[in-house]
Amino acid sequence: MTRSPPAGPAPRRKRVVLLGATGSIGESTLRVLEAHRDTLQLVGVAARTNWEKLAAIARRFEVRHVGLFDDRAYAAACAQSAAFPAGTRLVGGLAGLVELSQLPEADIVLVAVVGTTGLEPALAALEAGKDLALASKEILVLAGKFVLAAAARNRGKLLPVDSEHNAVFQCLEGHPHAGVRRIVLTASGGAFRDWPADQLTHVTPADALKHPNWSMGPKITVDSATLANKGLELIEAQCLFGLTPAQCTAVLHPQSIVHCLVEFTDGAMLAQLCPPSMTFPIQHALLHPARAPGVDSALDFTRVVGLEFRPVDEGRFPLLRLAKETMVAGGVAPAIYNAANEVAVAAFLDCRIPFLAIPQVVEHCLATLRNFEPADLASVLAVDLEARRVAGALLPKLSA
Repeated sequence: MTRSPPAGPAPRRKRVVLLGATGSIGESTLRVLEAHRDTLQLVGVAARTNWEKLAAIARRFEVRHVGLFDDRAYAAACAQSAAFPAGTRLVGGLAGLVELSQLPEADIVLVAVVGTTGLEPALAALEAGKDLALASKEILVLAGKFVLAAAARNRGKLLPVDSEHNAVFQCLEGHPHAGVRRIVLTASGGAFRDWPADQLTHVTPADALKHPNWSMGPKITVDSATLANKGLELIEAQCLFGLTPAQCTAVLHPQSIVHCLVEFTDGAMLAQLCPPSMTFPIQHALLHPARAPGVDSALDFTRVVGLEFRPVDEGRFPLLRLAKETMVAGGVAPAIYNAANEVAVAAFLDCRIPFLAIPQVVEHCLATLRNFEPADLASVLAVDLEARRVAGALLPKLSA
C-alpha cells in the first residue's frame, strides 16, 4: 500500500489592512473577507468617525490594530476600549492611518476613504513595500505621478478597485501597451440620466442620491449624477495605464453590466462584464492573481440581458467636458478640478447651492487658478488648498 506524502503546511493567508472600513466600499470588502477567511486575513482597520461600528468589525474579524481619523471619535473609542477585542491597539488621526498602512505584518493595504485623506497612507504603504489596492480615485487625480513613482521605486503592485479601472486592468493583462488604441469607460448616467433638462433646476440632494444601479456613499452618488465621477475616472485611467487624453473616452450604459471596453489597434475590442456589485473588483484586487468563487451571483444569461450604449451629451454633463480639458492641460489642473468638485458637492448636499451650480464652481476654479507642472507633492497640496478656498468664496454667490 502506497502512502500519500504528509500534507505540507497550509499556505499563509494574505494579510489585509482596510482603511475606510465603515463606508460602502468597506462593507463590500468585509463581505469578500468573510467569504475568503481561508486565504485573506484582516489585520488592520480604520474609519473616520464611526468607532462603534469599527469596534464590531474588530470583534468580528479579531483585528488588533484599529484607527480613527477623527479626533473626537478616537477619544471616544479610547474611553470605551472595552468595546474592542482585548489587546487592541488604537491609533488616531492621519498619523494613525499612516501607521496602519505600514504595519510590518500587512501584505496589502486597501484604501477606501473618501476624498484625498488617503493620499499619505497610500504613499506610506507603497514606501513600506506593500501592495496597494486603490478604491479612492481622488488620490491618483491629485498626485498620480507621485503615487506611480512610489510604486515603481518600491516595486509594489498598484491594484485598481474602482469597477471601471479594475475592468480595464483585467482586459489589458497580457496585452502589450502599444497594441491599445483606446479605452471606453461606461457610465450609468446617475439619478437624472432620463430626466428632462429643464427639471434639473430644482432637484434636491434626496433626488440625487437615488442611484438606479449602485449602492454608494453620498459624494460619489452625486458625482455619478453630474458625471464628475466619470471625469475623475478618465483622468485616473490616463495616469494609471499610461494613456493619452485622446485614448480615454466614456459612453452611457444604463445597465452597469459592461464596465469597460478596450479597443486594440486591429479593431478588436474586449469588454469586462459583471453585475453592478463592488464585491467583484474588490475580490479581484485582493486575491490577484488568483481567482475564487465570488460573493455575489454572476450574470445569468438564461434570462434576457439587454445591453444599451449611448453617447454622452457633454452639454448636459459639462463636468465630463471639463475633465477632458484638464487631461489635456495636465499639471495641477486635475487637482483643481477634484478639489473644486469636492467643495461644490458638499455644498449641494448641505443645500447651500443648487445642483446645476456644481459645474459652475469647478469651471470658475479652473479659470481662476494658474496651472503649472508640480515639482513635488507639497506644491500639489498647496494648490488643493487654494482651489478649496477659491471654491468656498464663490459659494455665497450661487446659494440655492
